[in-house]
Amino acid sequence: MSETPACIIRQARLDDLPRLTEIEIDAFATLAEALGAVREPHALPRDVLQRSLDAGLLLVAADDEDQSIAFLAAEEIETSLYVIEFDVCQAWQRRGTGRRLMLAVIEMARAGGFSGVTLTTDRDVPFNAPFYASLGFIEPEPEAMPQFLQKKLDYEIETGMDADRRIAMVLAFGEP
Repeated sequence: MSETPACIIRQARLDDLPRLTEIEIDAFATLAEALGAVREPHALPRDVLQRSLDAGLLLVAADDEDQSIAFLAAEEIETSLYVIEFDVCQAWQRRGTGRRLMLAVIEMARAGGFSGVTLTTDRDVPFNAPFYASLGFIEPEPEAMPQFLQKKLDYEIETGMDADRRIAMVLAFGEP
């Protein structure tokens, strides 16, 4: 899809899946530190990754030895491409890898005829909401919030995430 001297963005393969779990757990340490949280890391169930893979909505960033260093799992909900999970291993953070991966999924969503890209994230962590805002994502007004996205947000809050910090974000293509 896109290539830089540091990494290549490509569709994930079945043999990438075990590495993606390792990346998610590794990346969790950075998030836990930013949140000041002391929680056990956890990873997406394999079947969630498999569904994204089967749908062609699982992208990886790979190094020059084709080792996965970051991933983004998405799913189609209504007319939107929803980001389920997005992680960059610690050794590749703050090097533009995540930005390249997000730009690739945005490009993929546009090319696929989606109305936009949606996600939920932390309001305050610099590499969460502020990062997505730098790519054009906005927090929708309550009356413009897609119902499925509100349900995702509500579920996250019901299962223990901080209601004051969790937000939904939308990058809409064209007219809202």
